[in-house]
Amino acid sequence: MVDLRPVAYVIGRILIVLAILMLAPAIIDWRAGLANGYDFLACAALTGVVGAALSLSTGNALGRALDTRQAYLLTAGIWFLVPFFGALPFWIGAPGLSLNNAYFEAVSGITTTGATVIYGLDELPAGMNLWRGMLNWLGGLGIAFIAMIFLPLMRIGGMQFFRTEGFDTFGKALPRATDIALQLLYVYSGLTLACIATYSVIGMTALDAVVGGFATVATGGFFPSDISFSKYVGPGEYVGSLFMILAALPYIRFVQLINGSPRPLIQDIQIRSYLLWMLVAVLAVTLWRVLSTGAEVEPTFRETLFNLSSIMTGTGFFSGSFMGWGGFAMLVAFIVGLIGGCSGSSSGALTVFRVQIALSFLTREIRKIGNPNTVDPVKYAGRTVDDDILNAVMMFVSGYVFIIGVLSVAMTLTGVDSVSALFAVWQAMGNIGYGFGPLMERTGTFVDFPPGAIAIMSLSMLLGRLGLLAILVLVLPSFWRR
Repeated sequence: MVDLRPVAYVIGRILIVLAILMLAPAIIDWRAGLANGYDFLACAALTGVVGAALSLSTGNALGRALDTRQAYLLTAGIWFLVPFFGALPFWIGAPGLSLNNAYFEAVSGITTTGATVIYGLDELPAGMNLWRGMLNWLGGLGIAFIAMIFLPLMRIGGMQFFRTEGFDTFGKALPRATDIALQLLYVYSGLTLACIATYSVIGMTALDAVVGGFATVATGGFFPSDISFSKYVGPGEYVGSLFMILAALPYIRFVQLINGSPRPLIQDIQIRSYLLWMLVAVLAVTLWRVLSTGAEVEPTFRETLFNLSSIMTGTGFFSGSFMGWGGFAMLVAFIVGLIGGCSGSSSGALTVFRVQIALSFLTREIRKIGNPNTVDPVKYAGRTVDDDILNAVMMFVSGYVFIIGVLSVAMTLTGVDSVSALFAVWQAMGNIGYGFGPLMERTGTFVDFPPGAIAIMSLSMLLGRLGLLAILVLVLPSFWRR
């Protein structure tokens, strides 16, 4: 029997922090004379009471280290339960969503997806828009902690590779998880402040700069306007692109950089491939658009850079009319959306690391056709990849594509057309935030999707964020046996 007390205790403490954070948007809306401020206070009180009850009733579990099963349960519990309480303001206050839609909005925020079912963001109370940005920021921070501390230990989709590749290298300087978390917080907060300050300098309003900064560094995509970055064409697109690209780099490399070791950042093969693939995609789509439409080069390049950066990093911002760019651009966007950013960041999808391993495996298998007796191990960054890691990566990649197909079919059964269904699951699994298809044309949001489809997307976002196996393993009977 799994001891759930340590898991419940940690979740309880997280809920207490969440309740305290709800006071910030409550004060903003209260000072504006809006009843929404009192709704936030009610949500904060309920969340705080539940969190305190969990913490106080399980405090006798303090001092006990988490085993692997408890780590799985804690990770899944955080991402399933915390969004429920984060959804309370959307349900109880403005905009008064249904519980299903409110949970979707909170899941989208905390998983840093950026998809929304709210249309009319410009008229939403400032406190509520701030809360959306805070959910993005908290989700990105939590993802960084889990990606760097828990996932390598849980052997999820080849992430155990980073147990040696990452932790052994700076473990000598930062031997404890608390030290790692503190360094990550410095990096994450520093990037956020730099992004907010830069947005302010280029002319964004205070609310847009703060929420946009939170969402950019978290690769979250929530913005206080229905037209997203179309409000800030020009410098806003370049600044946004820069910080989105930085936010999708492995946080461990920033930690090593501030500790005086720039070489890992410069020499990381994952970072090099990520930047190269991004550059190729942007130049290819820019060239295609210029040649096919006769558009001017600089505006076309800027808009393409921003939108493809947003898709590949899984941020979810948009600028201009991306859905009207044509089939080639959609194909490139679909591919880079599947790849995603770097492992160890707040970016989602398959991640560059896993794609690199999968491509190396396929290349090896092709070579073996001509030389079947040759010993040809798969290598990554000059190191041989163990079979268990290779198997985990290939299972993750194949499972990822398979589940996109299954959930897309399931969504069509709710009445969604096939194009909208495929791109909806694609964006949810990759935590991308973009949607394409007939159901998106009216508002650019997911407000017109039926309740069943909304629920499927909520599940897809959680599956994509937690790496599939972290959730699927919980349904295995063997997981619950000693």
